[in-house]
Amino acid sequence: MDPVRNPYAPGAGQRPPELAGRDRELQQFGVVLERVAAGRPDRSLVLSGLRGVGKTVLLNALRSLAVQRAWGTGKLEARPDQSLRLPLAQALHAALREVAHRHRDPERVEEVTGVLKAFALRATLEERKGARATGSRWQPPTEVAAVKGRADSGDLELDLVELFTDAGSLARDLGVGIALFVDEMQDVATDELAALCGACHEISQQGAPLVVVGAGLPHLPAALAASKSYAERLFRYVAVDRLPREMAERAWTLPAAEEDATYEREALEELYRLTDGYPYFVQAYGKVVWDTALGSPISWADVVQAAPEAEAELAVGFFGARYERATPAERDYMVAMADLGEQVGDGAVATAEVARTLGRKPQSLSPARDGLIKKGLVYSGERGTVAFTVPHFGKFLRRQGQ
Repeated sequence: MDPVRNPYAPGAGQRPPELAGRDRELQQFGVVLERVAAGRPDRSLVLSGLRGVGKTVLLNALRSLAVQRAWGTGKLEARPDQSLRLPLAQALHAALREVAHRHRDPERVEEVTGVLKAFALRATLEERKGARATGSRWQPPTEVAAVKGRADSGDLELDLVELFTDAGSLARDLGVGIALFVDEMQDVATDELAALCGACHEISQQGAPLVVVGAGLPHLPAALAASKSYAERLFRYVAVDRLPREMAERAWTLPAAEEDATYEREALEELYRLTDGYPYFVQAYGKVVWDTALGSPISWADVVQAAPEAEAELAVGFFGARYERATPAERDYMVAMADLGEQVGDGAVATAEVARTLGRKPQSLSPARDGLIKKGLVYSGERGTVAFTVPHFGKFLRRQGQ
């Protein structure tokens, strides 16, 4: 098959040619945009799931919906070593620029931009150093003066309420709203997560046309609930999971049909068995199978022949890169998790059982576990348990030990 015409697109956050299985989420968010723009109350949205299930792709697709409806949008990626104030200011600045050029009152636009500048300038020296350390070169807008006494108290929740209120009011003048998209939301510090929840709660009560859409690992809903008791009612939670078979087949067959190619039924069955419907794997295997196949229809034999190459690519790029980030002690911890996971279908395992497998006391393994959580390699959905953030990671580790 012609590799130039290969229709599959494995990549971090890269939208596949067929965004299969996400129609319901897109339709529901479209309703949210319409309701909020019309002054009707609705909840912000939180997406959660393992890595490789397409959270970032869906987040970007939701943002595209907002752009199509002329909303102002901004996006940021949270980092565990960076405060939220400056990234949020940068994202909101982008959103304001998308609506400002359509507003008929330049003075009003300037005033809101001045509030944004005041909010950003309230960042501490440590917060600014943290932003520079992550490569951010954004600076508050220089063409306006900072407004004093608005969004500059230093209390993040209070400042966000005032900033969100003013930004939403500017968008309301145009009959639209502001949508902020936060990726890797689980990396926001607990106190800042509480401030963001508090601000969302207040502006929701005000009816301000501003929504926040977050995406993160499976424990994100629990982290939000821990930061604010009402967070479980503040957001609509969507668990982004692997694709059912019908949707996975759509992701393979529809792009292929655009290139006048088809699959044999046995080939699709084998592909689903290998990928379990995880969207990243669907694209990764689809790409390698296409390049391996001699022609259409793509057969079961083509899939079997391509599988080792697909596994090798995933072992280096998807799994291996993550494994290399771990220390020797952390790798031992993950190997023990993988061995235990084989007995429970690679689900969550008890930390006490990991300690028993390694012949150690649970307390002595806390640094390794905490390091893995901080690096985003494992998560703790319930107290006393851990699970991999990456699907099939246990299988990868067991193959490495063979």
